[in-house]
Amino acid sequence: MSFNFDDTPSRQGTYSFKWQKYDGQDIIPAWVADTEFRCAPPILDALAAKVEHGNLGYVLPAQYQPAIKAVQRWLKDKHNWDIDTDWLVWTPGVVPAFNIACKAYCEPGDKVMVQTPNYPPLLAAPKINGLERVDIGTVEVDGRPTLDFAELETQAADPKCKLLILCNPMNPVGSVLSQDEIDRVAAICLEHEVKLCSDEIHCDLILDETVSHIPAGRVEALKDVSVTLMAASKTFNVAGLGASFAIIPDRQLRQQFTQAAAGHMPWVNLLGLVATEAAFTQCDDWHQAMLAYLRGNQKRLVKAVNAIDGLKVHTSQATFLAWVDASGLSVPNVQTWAESRGVGPSPGSDFHAPDHFRLNFGCSRSMLDAILTRLAGS
Repeated sequence: MSFNFDDTPSRQGTYSFKWQKYDGQDIIPAWVADTEFRCAPPILDALAAKVEHGNLGYVLPAQYQPAIKAVQRWLKDKHNWDIDTDWLVWTPGVVPAFNIACKAYCEPGDKVMVQTPNYPPLLAAPKINGLERVDIGTVEVDGRPTLDFAELETQAADPKCKLLILCNPMNPVGSVLSQDEIDRVAAICLEHEVKLCSDEIHCDLILDETVSHIPAGRVEALKDVSVTLMAASKTFNVAGLGASFAIIPDRQLRQQFTQAAAGHMPWVNLLGLVATEAAFTQCDDWHQAMLAYLRGNQKRLVKAVNAIDGLKVHTSQATFLAWVDASGLSVPNVQTWAESRGVGPSPGSDFHAPDHFRLNFGCSRSMLDAILTRLAGS
């Protein structure tokens, strides 16, 4: 079956979060991490069938076996990870999930290590929960951004540091942690009794075909000290349906997590469960076609952006988000510069990197070309 990713539905007037920001302005939104693509046909068919049935009453996610089996099938097939049913904890999004992890594994006054740059809700989580955030920077090794392991080792030695929150693949820099890097994270966490919460929502968006994603909870050394967060939402463009999940193999960690969530976290949306089930059982071909399309978009973007004076971008290993270094522009505000050219990226200042911006290329080729043309000042 062929899929037409050039044919994207207009989101004007749909109250899309992404499009509302610049409503009424001649600025193309390229910020929030959702794509412009239509959902895969099996997802739309499954949602239509559920609505047609006519009853949208309570469904307890832990009892919705089709979605549970779909997650198990996907993780086994795509990530070589066999998970027990008991390990799966449904959450209405990864953002509430890593906030719950802060509540579950820390006490007021404790410290949470967070890799930076990182996306705004993750940076905000420690403070929201009465905790101190400790930034673990990113360093470039052979042209590829990765964790500053020396800094991680130093900070983890502080007894107040109880939790490390990672984003893997890294958002916004797009790197996928290698086996060696995961093993180093594991060694540091174990040595210093630090829990790991790994946000892996972009794990099915690997663009570099020479690497593969390694789920934190699949690593034997991390199995009993980790919470792995995943969802179909970014890959299959169903973020508006509020469905994600945590994989927590250790019973005590799982119990702490669910107790911290009790009364604060609502059940996963029924239609989110239905969409996840369809995505993880019927959409493999669509998934591969979408990755091929994104690889084409990325190649186009990297070439065009690097031809613009003052801008630099690397070819990231994953995600549909480009991390653009705009320090060469020598302008007071790089976000204002981009918006003045009719493009609205995510402001680098929100990621604690004000001389950068994040550009979403999960869109039609024509929309991407318009974005790149405007940035070039053409």
